[in-house]
Amino acid sequence: MSVWSRYRLRLERKGLLLRAWRKSRELSRVVFRGDRKRPGDVLLFATLWNERLRLPWFLDYYRRLGVAHFFIVDNESTDGSREYLADQDDVSLWLARGSYRRSRFGMDWINGLLHRHGAGHWVLVVDPDEFLVYPFMDTRPLPALTDWLDASAIKSFPAMLLDMYPKGPVSEAHYVEGRDPFEVLRWFDAGNYVASRNPHYANLWIQGGPRLRVLFEQAPDQAPALNKIPLVRWRKGYAYVSSTHMLLPRGLNYVYDEWGGEKPSGCLLHAKFIAPLAEKVEAEMGRRQHYGGSREYVAYRRAMAGKGSFWTEKSTEYRGWRQLENLGLISRGNWA
Repeated sequence: MSVWSRYRLRLERKGLLLRAWRKSRELSRVVFRGDRKRPGDVLLFATLWNERLRLPWFLDYYRRLGVAHFFIVDNESTDGSREYLADQDDVSLWLARGSYRRSRFGMDWINGLLHRHGAGHWVLVVDPDEFLVYPFMDTRPLPALTDWLDASAIKSFPAMLLDMYPKGPVSEAHYVEGRDPFEVLRWFDAGNYVASRNPHYANLWIQGGPRLRVLFEQAPDQAPALNKIPLVRWRKGYAYVSSTHMLLPRGLNYVYDEWGGEKPSGCLLHAKFIAPLAEKVEAEMGRRQHYGGSREYVAYRRAMAGKGSFWTEKSTEYRGWRQLENLGLISRGNWA
């Protein structure tokens, strides 16, 4: 990489941090319990709007994995999400009254919180419908993974977003609050993923799965990106560039092995496709706060107007992390 390219990336990173500082003025503290965190704690950061239905399972799932504290930004929910979160002893909560879209889809708010509260910790940045799966998770909690990453001098851990869906129409995938969503969303696409390297940021760019197959078949280049780097050993001066797809400094995006081996990786099981999706789509279409003129939600609306099903005879039923490893969707790398 040329000196000029490195200089441009450094300027870009400083610009992202400046944006985060400015956008932090849109946040007002609802409740703060972050002074309870201890050295070595794994912390989770998230932005949400109207996710009350998902929150009990989301919090319990990550508590069981070993997350010690949650730092959450609520973008003016109207469904009781904020009140529910404020009552949780391991949650620090902020209210964001600004535009989700103009905050770079929440990442300016999150970068600001990471800078102030994440430095020196392993941090997990996910949406309320994303659930991390990694090798040995049934016997080794997140702190065991992060301890091994520290010992291996690995600073970031990637996870491909794996869209999960029901066998039948999404409108019939009824979800009960507090239950495991993957009792309903048991199916996924085992193949049809394509990856390329972004030469500017040095990250992998992955597309595919049911959303490309059903929603973006005629425009595959517009299909959502599935590559994410949700788990990072955070330091002041780091910044997410676009969602959790890539970071700066650029070296954090080297989550693949260039010499033919494998680095450890996981998946984020994506629990978006449950029955309330149709109402969520209409609400998000009204807000117009999502990327690309909410084109993904336009595609969801079109799909819901049809049969609204992603399942085919080639769909694969989910059976755990070992299955994903056998399919090549996650890797233990050198972690034994």
